[in-house]
Amino acid sequence: MFKIEPRPQPSRLMSYLSPLIAVGLTLVTGLIFSILIGLNPVSAFHAFFIAPIDDLYGLGELGVKAAPLMLIAVGLAIGFRSNIWNIGAEGQLTVGAICGGGLGLYFYESESSWLLPAMIVFGAIGGMLWASIPAFLRTRFSTNEILVSLMLNYVAVLILSYLVHGPWRDPDGFNFPESRIFSDAGTLPIILAETRLHIGILLALGAVILGWVFVRKSFVGYQMQVAGMAEFAARYAGFKRNRMVWTGLLVGGGAAGVAGLCEVAGPIGQLLPSVSPGYGYAAIIVAFVGRLHPVGIMLASLLMSLLYLGGETAQMDLGLPSAITGVFQGVLLFYLLAADLFINFRLRMTQVVSVLSAKGSAS
Repeated sequence: MFKIEPRPQPSRLMSYLSPLIAVGLTLVTGLIFSILIGLNPVSAFHAFFIAPIDDLYGLGELGVKAAPLMLIAVGLAIGFRSNIWNIGAEGQLTVGAICGGGLGLYFYESESSWLLPAMIVFGAIGGMLWASIPAFLRTRFSTNEILVSLMLNYVAVLILSYLVHGPWRDPDGFNFPESRIFSDAGTLPIILAETRLHIGILLALGAVILGWVFVRKSFVGYQMQVAGMAEFAARYAGFKRNRMVWTGLLVGGGAAGVAGLCEVAGPIGQLLPSVSPGYGYAAIIVAFVGRLHPVGIMLASLLMSLLYLGGETAQMDLGLPSAITGVFQGVLLFYLLAADLFINFRLRMTQVVSVLSAKGSAS
């Protein structure tokens, strides 16, 4: 019989190596899976991890998909460090797209250079306003921010669907549920010729830098880190929990809102009933694979972006369903959680020990 017990001293080295171990096990699982369904494992590996980035356009697409994941995950990690669990980034992304995109539609004929910065600001404000709902309910009524933020995801998507089916539908769009295509003044500039890579990647890298400064250099970041490691010690020191809740949720919401605006003003170019393939949920995995550290998140977002691209390539080249991307994301998270379990806990055989001790006392 086995018993799980805490380790006296978890390995610090293994805590940094566990994401690499999880990635390696995910690759092995993918190869086994490809063999079981009758695919050539070499061809499957090439389709998933080599073919999507074997040219300049593919590298640009890697950055396009990594940018929103990086932005959202850095924002979420701020709250996760202090045990504030924002699961509503998908809804905050959507509301950010609505607010920023709505501004672009209102000033559709404007050619002002201030339109795009204003759309980014409105996107951040929209995400923060949506995140303020679970923040208010948590601090005022002690509700669970996990459930509230998660349920608000569906509300945000329904609001967007109503807008593109109704008042914001393109009058020249042949009755399709979509808004007008944003003007040039409301579209993110391309920074790499012959690709779709836009300045959103620069915003994401800026978020990485700001996230590192906040975590490592600011007093509020220090307070949130202490609260995550020892909540009672933080209370004893006089750190205000409600302030941390608001900070964690608003930072995550603002980052997700900017990511949503970058999606609709970047590769999509308009508002559609769905503006995200699940970035808000995938960014949770990115945050933990990156160990809630901004630099680790930057690398993890590139990996997750590659999984998205690999899934799309596998659909076209290997005939696999679109769900394959979600399968690999889930497998990666499973192995990461399993690695963390064995870093902090160990299995101990209790029945054998008790039997041997009983025999020893009897003799």
